[in-house]
Amino acid sequence: MPVPLAQQAAAVGSPLLNITVFAAFAVLTLVVVFRVGRSNRTATDYYTGGRSFTGPQNGVALAGDYLSAAAFLGIAGLVAVVGYDGLLYAIGAFVGWLVALMLVAEWMRNTGRYTMGDVLSYRMRQRPVRTAAAVSTLLISLIYMIAQVAGAGGLIALLLGVSNDNRFGQSVIIAAVGGLMIVYVLVGGMKGTTWVQIIKANVLLVTGAVLAAWMVGRFGFNVSAMLGQAVDNSAKAGEKLLVPGLQYGKTELAKIDFISLSLAAILGPASLPHILMRFYTVPNSREARRSVAWAIWLIGGFFLMVIVVGYGAAALVGPEAILAAPGQTNSAAPLLAFRLGGELLLGIVAAVAFATILAVVAGLTITASASFAHDVYANVVKRGRVEPAEEVRVARLTAVAVGLLAIGGGIVANGQNVAVLVLLAFAVAASANMAALIYSLFWRRFNTTGALWSIYGGMSVAVVLTIFSPAVSGNERAMLPSVDFALFPLANPGIVAIPLSFLLGAIGTFVGGREHDGRRRYAEVEVRSLTGAGAARGVARPMV
Repeated sequence: MPVPLAQQAAAVGSPLLNITVFAAFAVLTLVVVFRVGRSNRTATDYYTGGRSFTGPQNGVALAGDYLSAAAFLGIAGLVAVVGYDGLLYAIGAFVGWLVALMLVAEWMRNTGRYTMGDVLSYRMRQRPVRTAAAVSTLLISLIYMIAQVAGAGGLIALLLGVSNDNRFGQSVIIAAVGGLMIVYVLVGGMKGTTWVQIIKANVLLVTGAVLAAWMVGRFGFNVSAMLGQAVDNSAKAGEKLLVPGLQYGKTELAKIDFISLSLAAILGPASLPHILMRFYTVPNSREARRSVAWAIWLIGGFFLMVIVVGYGAAALVGPEAILAAPGQTNSAAPLLAFRLGGELLLGIVAAVAFATILAVVAGLTITASASFAHDVYANVVKRGRVEPAEEVRVARLTAVAVGLLAIGGGIVANGQNVAVLVLLAFAVAASANMAALIYSLFWRRFNTTGALWSIYGGMSVAVVLTIFSPAVSGNERAMLPSVDFALFPLANPGIVAIPLSFLLGAIGTFVGGREHDGRRRYAEVEVRSLTGAGAARGVARPMV
């Protein structure tokens, strides 16, 4: 009886080769981090890399920040298993960057200094608004970090030959990855993290291009032949793999669920704190726009490659073999690499995916630590009277604490359905941050009460609805399949929580009344958002 391909990969893939490839990446990035980390002398250096990155450099880093393991492994696996409906994930994620370009990038760079809290608090009472922004940033970052770190566990079987039953071995490796990520942030700050993202993005893009070109070349560069083979190799789906509806078209509720997911995917990128913080690493708004334009091209090109990889995996590996492998849908790209190039290509793809997790978590860690140190410690606890060196020291301590929480959460969530955590991070980000940012930048009447209602209300609704959704309980694909408290029928809360956050922001604004000196402060925001005047100096008014 022939051995299934998934088992072949687990048995033939060389753990020694995989370790060697990953170690080479780790050593290269550590050398870079230590070299650039020597120039971190001020808070601006640590938080924003001295605003010294060009638009193209920051655009590549933005792509590196956004193209996580979920984008590389998850979307490729979804395309391989559910076909066209998986392709829609990539389209939604790509469209989100147009929102970032048109509504966020330039205004964020001109109005803020280090964090999202700088923008939201500029024309409002700073202490409550900065606290709300920090709570949102920490929650979103931690959820996203846990999802990424836990995703490392799904790669263990293919990367190092550690079985799914060896929980201790997987926990040790998750802890090692988290420890390396903490070193990146402590030593390199934003400069080191940015260069890690640039290196990782280039490696990921090259790997995706090689896999896609090799796959199409396998069929004589005839895409129709590849799609035909994918249909023939999908016993259950067949031709449904090429048309909408395999996952989201079965019922009216499933269609609404997809609209909800799309809304979160489109508004999520422009609301994620670690993406927003990247706009402060460039010297001016023009470079901020250029960085988003570069990110759009790179991310769009990468998703085209991922679609080819996904259908290629369906053609050569088959959905049934993918679902039977360790990591299930996440194993599609590594299994395709093994089928195309054997142990060496499998080792490279698995190590690149693992390094992707490492780099994304580093970016999330510095964002969370900067938000706590700058918004909470410096501007709420110390009321703006703190030395920059002390603020950076608190940021480094926070990075260690957040990193340890992510490691612990990743170990606990290892083996669970971590896709729910990624979707929750997007939904919470869009629900908590988007309305507050848009209102703060473009609505003269918006005030502190509206900002607090929008942030806390949207965030709370998104979290509660997700907890009581089918993504967490009530079915075999849920995070807790053995229990059922799914009172909310949709797997993603975006269609409810995001509009509600806009509504709460508007209601809170009228309930709270007009801010003292609100017209003058909004006029200042208008000038600052259009010109960038005074952005580097931060907020020069009393803390309230």
